[in-house]
Amino acid sequence: MECQKIINFGNQLLRRKNVDCTRDESRLSRCLNTFDLVALGVGSTLGAGVYVLAGAVARENAGPAIVISFLIAALASVLAGLCYGEFGARVPKTGSAYLYSYVTVGELWAFITGWNLILSYVIGTSSVARAWSATFDEIIGQHIEEFCKKYMTMDAPGVLAKYPDIFAVVIIIILTGLLIFGVKESALVNKVFTCINILVLGFVVVSGFVKGSVKNWQLTEQDIYNTSHSIYGANQTQEEKLYGAGGFMPYGWKGVLSGAATCFYAFVGFDCIATTGEEVKNPQKAIPIGIVASLLICFVAYFGVSAALTLMMPYYQLDTNSPLPNAFKYVGWDGANYAVAVGSLCALSTSLLGSMFPMPRIIYAMAEDGLLFKFLAKVNEKRKTPIIATVTSGAIAAVMAFLFDLKDLVDLMSIGTLLAYSLVAACVLVLRYQPEQPNLAYQMARTTEETDNNESVSTSESQAGFLPEEEEKCSLKAILCPPNSDPSKFSGSVVNVSTFIIGFLIVGSCILTALEPSILIKAVWIIAAILVLLVSFIIWKQPESKTKLSFKVPLLPLLPVVSIFVNVYLMMQLDVGTWIRFAVWMVIGFIIYFTYGIWHSVEATYAASADAERNTDAGSDSCK
Repeated sequence: MECQKIINFGNQLLRRKNVDCTRDESRLSRCLNTFDLVALGVGSTLGAGVYVLAGAVARENAGPAIVISFLIAALASVLAGLCYGEFGARVPKTGSAYLYSYVTVGELWAFITGWNLILSYVIGTSSVARAWSATFDEIIGQHIEEFCKKYMTMDAPGVLAKYPDIFAVVIIIILTGLLIFGVKESALVNKVFTCINILVLGFVVVSGFVKGSVKNWQLTEQDIYNTSHSIYGANQTQEEKLYGAGGFMPYGWKGVLSGAATCFYAFVGFDCIATTGEEVKNPQKAIPIGIVASLLICFVAYFGVSAALTLMMPYYQLDTNSPLPNAFKYVGWDGANYAVAVGSLCALSTSLLGSMFPMPRIIYAMAEDGLLFKFLAKVNEKRKTPIIATVTSGAIAAVMAFLFDLKDLVDLMSIGTLLAYSLVAACVLVLRYQPEQPNLAYQMARTTEETDNNESVSTSESQAGFLPEEEEKCSLKAILCPPNSDPSKFSGSVVNVSTFIIGFLIVGSCILTALEPSILIKAVWIIAAILVLLVSFIIWKQPESKTKLSFKVPLLPLLPVVSIFVNVYLMMQLDVGTWIRFAVWMVIGFIIYFTYGIWHSVEATYAASADAERNTDAGSDSCK
């Protein structure tokens, strides 16, 4: 009896959501097109980092080879983007990685994903709002900061900011009002600011190629020594340590890869496109195109700006805080700084909108599923926007921007986003090799007749999901040479177990590397890599689903496995303090889930009604 209770509780945690994609009903307004999604993705991803990040990475990590760092980071981001694109075609509903996890790996994982996405978006919104305020204040001569420090100082170092940022709060309130007003209007404003930002970056790139010189990619150690001699005197060792050995790749491949890890975060943000599933006219095609196109545009922009910067002036003289104004001053174009100022404000505006736009939609999706409080799922009937979720998320972000400096919390954004990327990649890997599920309507290839025939299948039966109904003999031949060309319950189970093993190997190796980076760990890496390749080969031998989708991730199982590795590796590079804060946030989330969400889940209601119906049928049969 006790074992049965434990099993039932485990089934509750892992119950999956059934999404009927054959119905086009939505409480939200379907008014966005592909161009709107591309603009939203570019605006969210191509934030103020393009005006700052290139200078810091080029000077301290990669030198002119920063263009290769951005290429590697872009390829790693595209892996995650392709996985999001397939799920956007498979499950065109609001919820992004939260929903994708819910329909594939179960409710608990979905809640963890959604809860961390909320944290990421809240911190992202607050930090970008403070950055907008600081940038504007710097343009007008820092009058706002001086006034606030004089009359509104908060004396709590390490806990609160030096002063409350009222201007950041005003910005968040304005954008919250815009989001409540309507998604179409929000998308229009985003398109205008994104286009201005792209034009400014185009001007920067052209200016760099006109005023730059290839000599700055061919500097020698003597050039570096002569330029910086006045700073360090004859201390050549110090200069080599700081500025490398000159040339195109002064810090070697180690510096390029280190720079790529930093540049990866510059591509975070495209996932906001995946939250628009119920507000796009043709989501199955628009979401994959929007994700891939926005990442491509962002890569071209980052590549162009970093190349222009390192051509305009020597990489070791770049300013890490404001590289573009410094570079234009170096080439004698001081007037271009006004264009850079306008572009940076537009970039911050679109980045802020990109953080605020998906946040209420994640909250709305979780509340509609019953995992968060139901009142958060209320939709404005006239504007077709999730009004309560928008106001709530805006208020939380405004309070955090008002009181906190957020520098210590920014790394928490990375955990939430990278965890979501990893789960989505794993979900693609699992779902592609599963047999057709009679009642899982997110399988898009079924005909209307098939749907009608399968309506009688109960939800609880579909929750059995990927467990085999018939006993199949488990043998090495059955695993390596499946007899069927279509996925079976057995082959699906093989993929499930294999994916778990790959995840375990990757996470274990990354943890060991983070804790003890020694020669012994290299041996562990080699063993783990061989095992991952063997298990991936087993997955590759299994038959794939024939479900027709408008977009599919190519090169399975390689691309999802590499994506999981990149994301987990970057997560394990974060410091202990960040993981402690993450643990505190998760404890708060689990309290909400186990006291409210697990009991009010919509899927729990469906399962209970199905069980009651089955018991009734069993009783009537026994009477006969």
